[in-house]
Amino acid sequence: MRTLVKLTWTEVKLFLRDPLTVLFSLALPLIILFILSGVFGNDVQTSDAGEIVYRGVGPATFYIPAYLALVAASVCVISLPTNLAGDRDRGVLKRFRASGVPVWVVAGAAVLVSVALAALNALLLSLLAVVSLDFNAPRDPFLVVGTFVLAAFSFAAFGLLLGAVLPTARSAQAVGILLWFVLLMLGGAGPPIEVLGSGMQFVAKMTPMWHAVRVIQQGWLGLGAGISWFVVVGVLVASAVGALALFRWE
Repeated sequence: MRTLVKLTWTEVKLFLRDPLTVLFSLALPLIILFILSGVFGNDVQTSDAGEIVYRGVGPATFYIPAYLALVAASVCVISLPTNLAGDRDRGVLKRFRASGVPVWVVAGAAVLVSVALAALNALLLSLLAVVSLDFNAPRDPFLVVGTFVLAAFSFAAFGLLLGAVLPTARSAQAVGILLWFVLLMLGGAGPPIEVLGSGMQFVAKMTPMWHAVRVIQQGWLGLGAGISWFVVVGVLVASAVGALALFRWE
């Protein structure tokens, strides 16, 4: 356990040495949230076909819990695999193996740092939203916190899988950024699904972001998440098992 604590602190310092990744994964979701909220406000809206969009609530109320999921994805899908693959590039992981550090400690440190940073950014987003946006307060704040933590660990496990199989930091960063934009545009943090074509709606519902957003919104909006609970947990378990099985030291 002491090795896990020391390695976690080392991972924090390594993460902060990459200012571009820090800026992208922490600042960009905040910027996009305030742009979208400023454009759409918080009045209930309908699509051109007359459908109620944003699950029947105002855009700001819809987007804040959605962006809690997005900030978790930003850190865990971009920063985590990039840093892990970078450690492999630099021979850090090889030295860990030579020192007898188990795989689960390396993976655990990366996951804990990512979840902690995601939580810090989610707190910052929430505080800024409180002082600058008009939105409906969460119906069950404790459920929101719990579901955010679940979603963060799920994305962290997925990011760990990417870092375990992608060969270099550049490839991990490129794949992570590409996936992040797909999650942003189709996973419920971008355009409302009602304005997308049927094909795009199908793809959107296949993304882990779609289900993470639904799970967090259950506590915020009081709307059921249904099968999304099983999807989020399934992504967590499958990704964690795959990452540990496929992990490469060099």
